[in-house]
Amino acid sequence: MKQRGRKFIFLLLTVMFVSMTGFQPALVQAEDNINLQAESAILVEANTGKILFEKNADESLPPASMSKMMTEYLVMEAIEEGQFTWETKTEASEYAHYLGGLDDTSRVWLALGEQRTVEELFTAMAVYSANDATVALAELVAGSEQAFVEMMNEKAAELGMTNSHFVNSTGLPNSMLGSYIPAGSPEDENAMSARDTALLARALVNDFPKVLEFTSIPQTEPGYFDVNLINFNWMLAGHPEGQAQAHTYDGVDGLKTGFTDLAGYCFAGTAQRDNVRLISVVMRTDSMGARFEETAKLLDFGFNEFTYEELAAEGEVPEELQTLPVAQGKEKEVPLALGGSLSAFVHKDEGDKYTLEVVPDEQLLNEDGQLSAPLSKGDVVGEVKLTYAGDRDYGYLDQESAAETVPLVVTEDVEKIGWLRQFMRSVGNLFSGLWTSVLDGVKGWFS
Repeated sequence: MKQRGRKFIFLLLTVMFVSMTGFQPALVQAEDNINLQAESAILVEANTGKILFEKNADESLPPASMSKMMTEYLVMEAIEEGQFTWETKTEASEYAHYLGGLDDTSRVWLALGEQRTVEELFTAMAVYSANDATVALAELVAGSEQAFVEMMNEKAAELGMTNSHFVNSTGLPNSMLGSYIPAGSPEDENAMSARDTALLARALVNDFPKVLEFTSIPQTEPGYFDVNLINFNWMLAGHPEGQAQAHTYDGVDGLKTGFTDLAGYCFAGTAQRDNVRLISVVMRTDSMGARFEETAKLLDFGFNEFTYEELAAEGEVPEELQTLPVAQGKEKEVPLALGGSLSAFVHKDEGDKYTLEVVPDEQLLNEDGQLSAPLSKGDVVGEVKLTYAGDRDYGYLDQESAAETVPLVVTEDVEKIGWLRQFMRSVGNLFSGLWTSVLDGVKGWFS
């Protein structure tokens, strides 16, 4: 009878949702149409972390100023933990002042000892990618950029960024930092893969959605700083630069551009339409405009080819596992149902590629595969999870995201019977078994 219990554990309930006709060619054609011109890229649905497209996503490359997303994360985490507030003022150090005078870089010309609020510096960093403002914030958080870089690498490990390493807070080549190099050698730059960049971007947007209030600003009001802060993200609506108009994309509200000679033109973008937020990363494109053109290809693919679908409804009864047997219960079996609805962000032609895997909780079953009475309506006795049976599985950014499950619940109360009734049932089962054996023997006489 132990085999019976194990059979329940590994039962796979296949549910067909839409016709399979035309599935494979449609998806292949959609991907071919992307024709992505970037050395590395990834596209992710932000809620679940589901990967919709990837290209060389684990190649570790210089991210340039996309590194500042980690600085943004750590600053907002410090604010959340009460280390300081948006109104806190800090003074520009010699190092921040040095970066404020560095030619051919983005900066707000911080004077030595100049006091600015965290909100002002964060705006300069998020909108204008200002390196002097970034260092001023890093020093406020950790006391020095060297200590801050240690925090960056610790947070990267915590987030699961396995192909990343930080040597400074800005993403500038260390060779430009003079005597202020916080870590590594003058030849070093920060490194991130597209997958790791998406991990960081998703954590930033989900943990601190306020960041989008800054990254969505196309241009600050005059007088905020001596320099006019114009966002390098040309995909934002209302961007003041004429060359940006061709790249405006509905729903884009972030996130971070980047460029160095070694990194090329990079962009971690995000856009939301209705209830769907996508995160895209392109690395080493050829020009300012190319990084937005390639991002638009990815976002078009995500918004046009994928949608949220409810693949199983709350209360639905699993067709091939409608009940589980019950030991010592007034009823000998109990009906089952899904304790919630199961939805997934799926390609529009592949709803039929999903199955429901029904897995009773092994710890609740005896050796005969039975639940034990008493049971109450709504008791959780296992789980039901979605599994993908197609051949286009790019996976998820992390394993926690991959678990699309709902509880398996009982839908009726089952009382436990008393000892006398248990005894009588056992006796009845015994005589029933004996009578069956006798009948089988009699039948054998005439066979």
